[in-house]
Formats: sequence, C-alpha cells, structure tokens
Amino acid sequence: MRAESNGTSRNILCVFPRYTSSFGTFEYAYPLTDGVRAFMPPQGLLLLAAYLPKEWQVKFVDENLRPATEEEFEWAEVVFVSGMHIQRQHMNDICRRAHEFDLPVALGGPSVSACPDYYPSFDYLHVGELGDATNELLEILSRDISRPEEQVVLTTKDRVPMTEFPIPAYELADVKKYFLGSIQYSSGCPYQCEFCDIPGLYGRNPRLKSPEQIIAELDRLRECGMTDTVYFVDDNFIGNRKAALDLLPHLIEWQKKTGYVVRLACEATLNIAKRPEILEKMREAYFITIFCGIETPDPDALKAMQKDHNMMVPILEGVRTINSYGMEVVSGIIMGLDTDKANTADALLAFVEESQIPLLTINLLQALPKTPLWDRLEREGRLIQDDDGRDSNVNFLLPYDDVVASWKHAMGVAYEPEKVFARFQYQCDHTYPHRLKMPVPDEMKTWPNIRRGLVMLRNIFWKVGVLGNYRRVFWKFALGRIKRGDLEGLIGCTMIAHHLITFARAASSGEQNASNYSLRLREAAVPAE
Repeated sequence: MRAESNGTSRNILCVFPRYTSSFGTFEYAYPLTDGVRAFMPPQGLLLLAAYLPKEWQVKFVDENLRPATEEEFEWAEVVFVSGMHIQRQHMNDICRRAHEFDLPVALGGPSVSACPDYYPSFDYLHVGELGDATNELLEILSRDISRPEEQVVLTTKDRVPMTEFPIPAYELADVKKYFLGSIQYSSGCPYQCEFCDIPGLYGRNPRLKSPEQIIAELDRLRECGMTDTVYFVDDNFIGNRKAALDLLPHLIEWQKKTGYVVRLACEATLNIAKRPEILEKMREAYFITIFCGIETPDPDALKAMQKDHNMMVPILEGVRTINSYGMEVVSGIIMGLDTDKANTADALLAFVEESQIPLLTINLLQALPKTPLWDRLEREGRLIQDDDGRDSNVNFLLPYDDVVASWKHAMGVAYEPEKVFARFQYQCDHTYPHRLKMPVPDEMKTWPNIRRGLVMLRNIFWKVGVLGNYRRVFWKFALGRIKRGDLEGLIGCTMIAHHLITFARAASSGEQNASNYSLRLREAAVPAE
C-alpha cells in the first residue's frame, strides 16, 4: 500500500539520528566485526519511505553510519526524521542543519509521540503511528513545500491496519553494515507495567501483520544482504499467543527452504516459559535469543510495578526453561525502584550469579510520559524535570547519590571479565547444545562468508587476545571453544562480552548514563564519519 500523490513529485530526505552511547546498541563490538557500523535498520523511517507516493523520490541516511551531506540537503525538498528519546539531541541537530537550507522538517516516531513539547523547532510533528495524520502531512507537502509560519502538529486518529503496511524500504539501507536485522510483526502489549509507555502509545490490543507479510519481509532482507540475526522489534512477541502460534509454522517452513542461514530473536514476557508449545516451535524456527523484561528479582517490587505476570513461574525456573529450548535469555533490570533497599545491588548480583544470564541491561528508573509511573510520581511531587545533570528524573526514596553508586557497583561487578565469560561458558555448556543441529548450508561455505569469519577472528585475536587487558580470561574461554571446533560461539560470545566489559568499565567510572532514557545526553562513542 502506498499513499496517493495527486500528480506531484517531491524529493524526500529521510534522516535517522545517531544514538548516544548505549548499553544496548553494542557499539564497542563493531570494531571486532567485518564492517558493522550501526545497530539495526530503523523500521519507522523505512516503512514511511515505502509508503510515500511512488512518484516521490526518496533518499535515506542513517547518521549512525555517516552524516547527511550538504549535497543531500541541497537535493531535498523536505526532510523526514524519526527517533527515540535517547536520540533527542541528534534529532534537534538534524532539524537545525536542514533549516540552514530553509527546508521544512517533519518529525515522527516514539519520542515525539510521547513528548511533542520536546521538539519546538520542527515544522511538522507527526504524533502517533502511520495513518490519517501521515496522509494529511503528505497532502500538505504535495501542495506546498515552504516552511509553515508556525509549527503544525498532526495526530493520528485512524491508523493504517498493519495488514496493509508495505514492506519497509530495506533496499535503501546498507543492511550489511548493521549488527542485527529488524522486522516487526505486531504493535501493542496487553500488560500495563507501571513504568512502560507501550500501552499508552500503541494500545493494549496487539495489532498484527499477516504471516505472509513477514515472510515477504524476510525474503526482502535476504535479497538486500542480511544473513545474520533478525530481531523482531515487537513490544511483546507473545502479546497475542494465538497469533504467535499461527506465525511460527510459516517461519519454520521459511527456515527449511532457505537453509537456516538466519537466526531469529525477539522480546517477550517471561511467562513465555509456561508455553512449551510456543517455545518448541520457536526452537524449530531457530530463535536463539529472547529479551525478557525481568526488571527485578524482588517479588514485592514486581507487584508494586504491576508486573505480576513475571511471577506466573519462578524467575530462575523460567530462565532455565527457556534455556532448555536452546534460547539464551537477555534481561532488562531496573534500579531505583521505591522498593529498593541499601542491599539491592548485592541481591541483584546474587541473581545474576544464579541465573547465569550473560547480558542484563541494568538501568536506573526513568519516568516516561504516558505511563502510570509518570502520573503517580507527578501526583506525589517526585518528578524532576529541570535538572539535566541527573541520570534520572525520579526523586528516589533512597538518596540519589546512593542509588547511582549502587548502580555503578552492580555494573562493575556483574561485568568483570571473569564473570562475563563464565556466564557465556555456562550458555555454551547448558543452552546452546539444545539448539537445532543441521549441516552447514552451502551458502555459508562460500569464500566471502569464510573471509568474513577470518576477518572477525583476526580482529578478535588482535584487539582482545593481544591488545586487550583481560587477555588471560579471553584465551581461557577461546581455547576451549577452539578445541570443540566452535568458532561461531567464540566469535559471537566474545563480541558481546567485549562490549559489555568495555561499557561497564566506563559506566562504573561515571562516563556513561545510568539510564537509556536519561536527559543527560552524551556524544556517541562511535561517531559517524
């Protein structure tokens, strides 16, 4: 499905802003790869690019790869931007640069949809998802591309059904330079966790694409060169369990047809552990990782944040169950909760040790607009909106400096090299063996793919094994994988471990934000060149 043009032609420049340095974008792993420079292709802008009238010309620039050039701004008639809160500083910078060329700039995406007042400089604000506001914006631009005298805010009331979404314009993105591929099956989540803005932004009744759309998107990603892991960016992959069960046989058939070259990953609530019929099919479809928002091992805290569904199965039992299907668990953890105590960091570290989860994104609590948490803290007078020197906008019940110190301590200890590699060794011994066993497909035996593996091994051996300051720990792990002929495990685990160790060291010394949503914005660790 495309929008109508009413006969006009426009030059549209879609610019995706840089991320500030983040625990979850793996930028410290990029130098160990064969040319990866960014995290995932952005779904929103690529979807919009595919939706634009076919007569309109589109260029796409991801500034995590390189900055938009003067020539591109000179070519453009309109600039489209989208992003998340962590990209706020860079979104505003793109707007400033576009205005130097007197170009109108339209902003959409999750950040502006939640906080339109963050972006007073943009000419058009698109609040909400693809829908009637999008069509209205395109109609305006088809008539007039001069900058409006004052900001225009357009809010979606009637959304385009996801079954009518076009395939995102993956061909505009250099997908080989991304750490992960991205794909979206559903939008929305039925749960109402206190801190989460997903229900407020996208609704509690998950909306879905058809399985045929997903297969077509996977085919397009493959045509564009994506051969690694594809991440389902759904808010909750099992938000509609029946739909997930309907999709999985199609994914299994596609994997069999293509030779299981692509691995899959997703986000899901921990209660997926109670659904063996889903986990078995996910294993057969070659899902290898599930991100679960565990948030905290404290039952009292889970009740307070309305995340009781995490207690439908004991947390450690749930993690072990998921591992038994060959899927590694990645976890989100929040510190600074009202239920936290002086020993919360130590309790968290004990949980890390018991669970053997290698990667946990440990964040300070941040109140987001359109969440029950925001509303409650606003009533209690505990929102701090003017101090951008803090890593959180929450007035904690414990002293702020103590909470930050606890976070730094947890990061420093959890990501000591010995501990990180021990947890990955556990996964190698107890999780990965449960994955599907299949012969190496012919596509993986080609010289370009072999060369790619050799480049990554060279980078790892030199930058970690020779120059790294945790060489002994690395070689103990690496030699074990080499003896078992597990070069894939060696490469994959080491890349992630190196990022975790490097980022955590910076975090412990105060050089990184304690929240992915912090207004205390810093420059990206890996700037675009």
